[in-house]
Amino acid sequence: MLDVRAACDFADFFVICSGESERQILAIWDGVESALRSDGIRPYRREGMADSGWILLDYNDVIIHIFSLEKRDHYQLEGLWKKAVPALRIQ
Repeated sequence: MLDVRAACDFADFFVICSGESERQILAIWDGVESALRSDGIRPYRREGMADSGWILLDYNDVIIHIFSLEKRDHYQLEGLWKKAVPALRIQ
């Protein structure tokens, strides 16, 4: 999770995660949406599909990127947002 408040004005945090397969990407997406939906929180926007290797869930202040390993390596969001402060890292 990156704290991007000092680097951009459209979000506070980016959550960047990856799945090793299309099935894992779908499971992450479903888990995030189900957990937040149970608290009455719905995404403002959704983009991408698991078979494309990338799903974006926009919750206004928090944007969640779910990547395949290949797409995460290709887009290098952590490097693109160098001014962001790592808030949490789990491996």
